[in-house]
Amino acid sequence: MPLSSLPAPGAHALSLALLQALWTRGVREFVLAPGSRSAPLALALHRADAVGDVRLHVRVDERSAGFLALGLAKGSRRPVAVVTTSGTAVGNLLPAVMEAHHTGVPLVVVSADRPERLRGTGANQTTVQAGIFGPFAACHDLASDVSPESLAAAAGSACVATGPTQLNLQLDGDLMPQDPDPSTWWSRPDAASEPTVAGAPLVGAGVHGGPVVLSRGPRTVVVAGDGAGPAARLLAEAGDWPLLAEPTSGARIGRQAIRTYRLLLGGPLREEVERVVVVGHPTLSRPISGLISDPALEILAVRDRSGTATDPGRVAQVLDEVPTLEDSPTATSGTGRSDWFERWRAADEALSARIDSYVAERPASPLALARVVAEAVTGHTTLLLGSSNVVRDLDVIAPPWPPHEHRFVVGNRGLAGIDGTVSTAIGLALGRAGASRTIAYLGDLTFLHDTNGLLIGPEEPRPDVTFVVLNDDGGAIFAGLEQGGVPYAPAFERVFGTPHGTDLAALCRAHGIEHETITEPERLATALRSEPSGIRLIEVPVSRADRRAEGEHLRELAQLT
Repeated sequence: MPLSSLPAPGAHALSLALLQALWTRGVREFVLAPGSRSAPLALALHRADAVGDVRLHVRVDERSAGFLALGLAKGSRRPVAVVTTSGTAVGNLLPAVMEAHHTGVPLVVVSADRPERLRGTGANQTTVQAGIFGPFAACHDLASDVSPESLAAAAGSACVATGPTQLNLQLDGDLMPQDPDPSTWWSRPDAASEPTVAGAPLVGAGVHGGPVVLSRGPRTVVVAGDGAGPAARLLAEAGDWPLLAEPTSGARIGRQAIRTYRLLLGGPLREEVERVVVVGHPTLSRPISGLISDPALEILAVRDRSGTATDPGRVAQVLDEVPTLEDSPTATSGTGRSDWFERWRAADEALSARIDSYVAERPASPLALARVVAEAVTGHTTLLLGSSNVVRDLDVIAPPWPPHEHRFVVGNRGLAGIDGTVSTAIGLALGRAGASRTIAYLGDLTFLHDTNGLLIGPEEPRPDVTFVVLNDDGGAIFAGLEQGGVPYAPAFERVFGTPHGTDLAALCRAHGIEHETITEPERLATALRSEPSGIRLIEVPVSRADRRAEGEHLRELAQLT
C-alpha cells in the first residue's frame, strides 16, 4: 500500500510507515532488541518476517545487537537496521555505531523515543537520545506528525549513507495496533512509489579532486590497510612495487604482496623508500605508522569508504581515488630502481624461511596455530580476525593468498576494538550465505567481551560458524608494548595481563554451543576441514609467557636479511 495513503499516524501507523520506507530502499535484515516503547516496530517486524518480506533477528543485549547488524551489513554489503527501545538501550549501540562510522558501513539505527512533550520532564526512560551518537551518525528526529514525504526522505538518506544513521522515532499515545489481527500489522508497500535520494559526496580540506597519474620513477611501496580492496593490489602490480598488505585489506593476494613487510621495515630497505601510496586504513603496526608519517617521503593517502584518509602524521597528499600510472616505463631506468621489487621479494623470501624454521621448532606456538588457521582459509571462505595478537600473528606468518578464489577476510579494524566480535562474526556468517564456511579467529578476552553474542533464542536464525579461540588467559598483546618491560613487571599481571580463569567449556554448555579443546596443530587442521553444523567453539590453550621474547627474536631474524 502506498505510504501516502496511510491514515493519520498513530504509533503503529508511524512505525509501519518507517519500516515500509526502509523496505522500499532495500533493507531486508532487521535486528531487534525488545522493549516497551518499540513495541509497534516489533509487532510489524514480526509479521513482516512471518510472511517472508524481511529476516528478523532478536537479541536481548543491545550492544551485541548493534554488532550483529554491523556483521550482517559487512557480509551482505547492504544496509541493515537495528531497532531499539528508548533510554540506555540506545546508548548501548554506541560502540557499533562508532565502528560503522570509521569503516563506512551502512548501519541504520531505528530508536523508539518518547514524544518531545515528555523530554526534560523526568518521564520514565526519557533522555536526550536524538543525536546521541554525535559526530558518528547523522540523526533524523521524527515527530509523530512527520509527513510521509519527510519520513520516506529520512529513510532513503539513511540507506544510501556512507556509515551509520539514526532514525529517532517519537511514538506517542497507544503503542499497540488497534486491530489485533496480525495480518494488519504489516503490509508490503509499492516499491515504485518512493523517490530516489542521492548520497552526499565526499568532501574535505586538502583533497585532490581529480584522478592522479603517478610517474614510475620513485622507489614506491603500496600500503594496503583494512578495506583497501583489489585496487591496491592492481596498483602495485602495475608499478611492479612492493605491496605491504594487512590481512583484512582485501589486497594480500598475488606476487607483489610482501609477507614479512613490517619486520623488513626495520632494515635497510626502509631507508630507500621514496614514495608511499596508502590505500584503506592501516592499523596493525608501528613500523607502518612511522612509514606513512615520515615527512621526508612523498606520501599519498586515498580516502576510504568512511571518507577518511589514513594520515596520522598529517603529511600526505589526500586523494579521492587510487592513482593510476603513466604509460611510459622509461622512468625506472635510474640506478637501483629497476630491481626495487625484486630486492623486497628476495628479502621477504629469506626472512620468511627463517621464521618458518623458527616456528617449525615450536609447533604449538601461537604463530604455528595462526598458520593452520590461514591454511584453512580456502576459496569462498569467510575469515573474521579479532583484534590484538591473532591478526598480527596471521599477518607475519600467512603467505599471500592466490588470486581469484574469493576469500573474504575482515575484522573490526575501524577502531580496532574487541567489542562485539562474536556478534559481528555471527552477522557475517548470516549475511554472506554463499560462503563455503565461516571461521572466526579470536583471543580469549575478545571472545569473553561479547559472550552475550551467543544469547540466541530458539526461533532465531543460526549460522554455521567455527570460533577458534586462542586462550592464553589474559591480554598477551600488552607484553610486547612498553608496559610489558621489566620495570613494570610488578603491576603487569593485574592491570594489563588480566588473567580470568574462565571455564570456556562450561560457558559453551550454558549456551548450548559445541566445544572442543585442541592443542595440536594437526588436530586443529582436521577440525577446520570439517563442516560445522551450527555454532561451535574450538579452544586452543597456549602460554603467553614468551610473547615478548618471541617478538624480539623475530626482529633479530629480520636484521639478518
